[in-house]
Amino acid sequence: MYIQQNHNRLWKVGIVVSLFLLIVLFLSACGKTNTDKTTKSSDVKADKTTKTISTVNGEIEIPTQPKRIVAEEYLGSLIALDVIPVGAPELTLKNYYFKDKLKGVSDTGVYGKPSAENILAMNPDLIITGNNESYKILSKIAPTIVVPYGDLKNAHEELTYFGKLLNKEDEAKDWLETYDEQIADAKAKVDAAIKVDKSFSIMEDAGKVTYVYGDNFGRGGQAIYQAFGRKPPKSIAEKIMKKQWAELSEEMIPEYAGDYIIMTSNGRTVEDFKKNPIWGSLEAVKNDHLYIWPEERSWYYDPIATLAQVEELTTWLTNLKQ
Repeated sequence: MYIQQNHNRLWKVGIVVSLFLLIVLFLSACGKTNTDKTTKSSDVKADKTTKTISTVNGEIEIPTQPKRIVAEEYLGSLIALDVIPVGAPELTLKNYYFKDKLKGVSDTGVYGKPSAENILAMNPDLIITGNNESYKILSKIAPTIVVPYGDLKNAHEELTYFGKLLNKEDEAKDWLETYDEQIADAKAKVDAAIKVDKSFSIMEDAGKVTYVYGDNFGRGGQAIYQAFGRKPPKSIAEKIMKKQWAELSEEMIPEYAGDYIIMTSNGRTVEDFKKNPIWGSLEAVKNDHLYIWPEERSWYYDPIATLAQVEELTTWLTNLKQ
């Protein structure tokens, strides 16, 4: 009897001990799992300090949250996203449409020919440019993203691209929603004032020659062709939209002249063009459908400039005597 009771007691103790050991092992395993999860979580968090971007120069590792950006190009898109760079070329720092927002931004040198010395002194953590010729020099200073001119066709493509690049996707979406509303309102006003089948030409006076442009080369092309949806004269439309620019002799001007002409000129007035035998013979000039503005207002083609140009040209077109 005593032996049986003792045996039962030992058996119960064995069960308790076994259960205890199982609990210890379980808790140990849980602890290890949690530790593994924490470690993995920390690793993921650490990994997110940089990300890899596909570019024309291959895969480039950049900061996830860059703080000191040099913008050799696309400055207007960055400003639209509330990103103010530490440096930009002198030409873009003088942009008529947002130069007041750039106080304290340093000059990186001549547009298209950045000064490595100037940029190095700015200690950037990211460089954005449209010129691949300077990539070798710039990439030695900081991670450099090259977006060739013309790859991004309009405000939507620019803001969407840079919103994703700089983790500003919500800001890009909000800005573009407002942009689309303003464009739609302006287009409706212009369509009510000007027949939709009327042709438009985007030109620039260069003295002895005249240049004509497409929808992605500034001078008002983004506003007229993209925002308003207007077209060049049918005979040259495909050619000019494909190449985006052409140099015209005086004899070629009538072929490229639309019913309305948006002309960049720093030195000639509407009256000057009217007095010229060739220009004065054009219907657009005779009907006062010629708009002249200086290069400081027409050259820029970023989303901010385009929106301002749309507003300016809407005012002109809706006040014309038809």
